[in-house]
Amino acid sequence: MPYQTVLTIGTSGRGTRDITAAVNEAVAQSGIPCGLAHVFVQHTSCSLTITENADPDVRRDLETIAARLAPDGDPAYRHDTEGPDDMAAHARSVLTDTGLTVPVGDGRLLLGTWQGIFLWEHRTAPQRRSVVVTVLG
Repeated sequence: MPYQTVLTIGTSGRGTRDITAAVNEAVAQSGIPCGLAHVFVQHTSCSLTITENADPDVRRDLETIAARLAPDGDPAYRHDTEGPDDMAAHARSVLTDTGLTVPVGDGRLLLGTWQGIFLWEHRTAPQRRSVVVTVLG
């Protein structure tokens, strides 16, 4: 039987938040020893990523790259309903991803040694985000 739960994650504004432990806890609660965990964020101005979990400079550098690709307040943007970071946040979400699938084995995520799952907040203000975790086995 599939298992599904929704995690509520608070952010402190733009940047990454490690949610690996919370997702692993959902996998453990599922009771499914082998299968897939699908993680999906229900928003259009943040994303999910699997990246380096040891050196925070990696995530800072990814933020630098995102700022170059989708800068805040670009005068070419039409959509700025919620401020200068609004369209940039949507573009960053499209350039990354809102869903991830990770294999599950022995009742836990089978991530590599230096991998973590991160909620990447693209808005500058703090937000509350809903992350759906579905475990299939």
